[in-house]
Amino acid sequence: MFVFHSDGTVEQSNPDAGDPSTSDSNLMGGWRPDGDGYRGKVVEITADRTSRQFAARGEISFALKVSGNTFGGMASATFFDASGHLIRGPVQVKMEGERVLP
Repeated sequence: MFVFHSDGTVEQSNPDAGDPSTSDSNLMGGWRPDGDGYRGKVVEITADRTSRQFAARGEISFALKVSGNTFGGMASATFFDASGHLIRGPVQVKMEGERVLP
């Protein structure tokens, strides 16, 4: 679940139970208009569930286009260990979603 706030900030949350060995359930970042779409970047921090220590940092850049209540675009994710060394990425991901309506 992503929430794009009008002040240019974005938050994301997913179920904590999704990964039994690490916790990466929240990320935060920013977005801005870019031509006929939007660009942004979010950062997530991962902790080891056993030691409760910092394990990794993920940086995800994205470009989206919105059409009514749906959006689509691409994201690029890069992950670093606790020392700042690249451990994975960049990984390219197609993003699609729709607005949650009451």
